[in-house]
Amino acid sequence: MKGTVKNKKEWVIRLCLLTLGLIIAHLGVTLFLISSLGTDTFTVFAAGISNTIHIPVGLCHSGIQCILIVLMILFTKNYIKTGSFICCIVGGPIIDVFNWALGRFVTEESAMPVRMIVMVLGCVILSIGMALVIASDAGTGPNDLVAVILTDKLRKFQFRTVRICCDLFFVAAGWLLGGTVGIGTIAAAFLVGPIVQFFLPVHQRNIEHILSAAGCEK
Repeated sequence: MKGTVKNKKEWVIRLCLLTLGLIIAHLGVTLFLISSLGTDTFTVFAAGISNTIHIPVGLCHSGIQCILIVLMILFTKNYIKTGSFICCIVGGPIIDVFNWALGRFVTEESAMPVRMIVMVLGCVILSIGMALVIASDAGTGPNDLVAVILTDKLRKFQFRTVRICCDLFFVAAGWLLGGTVGIGTIAAAFLVGPIVQFFLPVHQRNIEHILSAAGCEK
């Protein structure tokens, strides 16, 4: 009984950390969007498909996520956890809240240096949040899981290399299908993977300390 309680406590802590990571990551996405210098790589892909089949981008984004979850449940079950479904559900509302709060301060009319700084901050903050989501081990968004799964399967390649390749695929496919690519998109394709890899072990160590302090040692 005691061990079961411990596991439940650990799971709750990991879900809370995942939620914190989602909030941080989507703050980064929002900064990316309000800079008006290009969307993140997966959104380019979703926009391209949206342009091809003529449905709203948001609906297309969610649809692709759902398709990926189904495929991963069928072929790589161990990667889909509760947090994966949370990632699909809460991302949009979080972005809407941050966009409402911050969108008035940075617009397309803002000075280019300001927009560039906001865009770079968006990349870094997005990566820090994404690394925390992955490190929480409570589940990861389906689009981000693609790079995680491929890294585990291929083994010889580091996460940052696989992530860059996945991002470039999303950008190229999205662009060919009519999605919009900007300087921010290119920056995200090359910066997110390496920054996530840098912060992953940092978050993992911090999470171990938190779990240990909470009495969740294995």
